[in-house]
Amino acid sequence: MSEAIATATSTEMQNNFGRYLHMVMNGGEVIVTRNGKEVGRFIPRSAAVSYLTDSLTGILSGETDMGQVKEERLKAKYESAD
Repeated sequence: MSEAIATATSTEMQNNFGRYLHMVMNGGEVIVTRNGKEVGRFIPRSAAVSYLTDSLTGILSGETDMGQVKEERLKAKYESAD
């Protein structure tokens, strides 16, 4: 199982999708760029599940006060707009 990480422009990704799909199917990752900026990643399903699980770890273990998180996000969003 390969752990390669490649970078491809959106045009390269479109023109060589089969190649990049094969890379991801073998455990690799493709960073997709457009105009020199990262716009997305093409990753194996198992990695996507792992990222989601890792991001929810604090919530699932009960360490996060969702009310406080919501209040902080709303405060940051609307105070920065002033």
